[in-house]
Amino acid sequence: MNLIEQFQRCVIVNLPERIDRRREMDFELGQAGLAADGARIRYFRAVRPADAGEFPSLGARGCFMSHLGILKEAIRDDLDNILVMEDDLALDPRVCAAPHAMLGRLKDGCWDFAYFGHVEPTEDRATPGWQETRAPLATTHFYALNRRVLRPLHDHLEDCLRRPSGHPLGSPMHVDGAYSLFRLHHPDVITLMATPSLGGQRSSRSDIFPNKWYDRMPFIRQLAGMARGIKNRAGRKPLQIEGAQHV
Repeated sequence: MNLIEQFQRCVIVNLPERIDRRREMDFELGQAGLAADGARIRYFRAVRPADAGEFPSLGARGCFMSHLGILKEAIRDDLDNILVMEDDLALDPRVCAAPHAMLGRLKDGCWDFAYFGHVEPTEDRATPGWQETRAPLATTHFYALNRRVLRPLHDHLEDCLRRPSGHPLGSPMHVDGAYSLFRLHHPDVITLMATPSLGGQRSSRSDIFPNKWYDRMPFIRQLAGMARGIKNRAGRKPLQIEGAQHV
């Protein structure tokens, strides 16, 4: 069964001007037999702030505020769970053919964070599964949150905004760092990590980190984007829907 279809809402973080990323993300969803319908699977209008403030960069602040905005909407709409994807996500084919044990763990509700995509070293086995972890986890490109953690996590991010830079409980910082700090200070929180990771990050011009010279020149930037799109699709196996075999 398709893991993405197990969630009450799936949100894709996307800056409106990043049409290139939205186009590539639509391709990823299509490969999985899905489409952004504006309801259960929807794009979230990412935040582009006027300045970095106390954050490491303008992009880091925008990313933090975007994920905070998603939490606000999930609480407002009284959701049971939510899956968050960033628009540079590359889906692993095994997302479409998850074993029942993996689905069952999600359905039993005994979890708070579920990281489908990450950069931690794990065994690359044919049949994916879950591993509980308390370790800090980098990236927020493909993760889920369960109902019981939504409000406490929201409040933690709001507190980070109010604290001075460098505060031990959390301050303006990259959102993945804020999540890891929250988990550190809440040892009862259950974090699942897919083994192996079921989502990577496509090659794409960054909105968080400084870009290379060819991403700062409008015409050449377009050519670079086209080249990345070709690279991302080259050699990709179609995501299998019916009768999929684990690979």
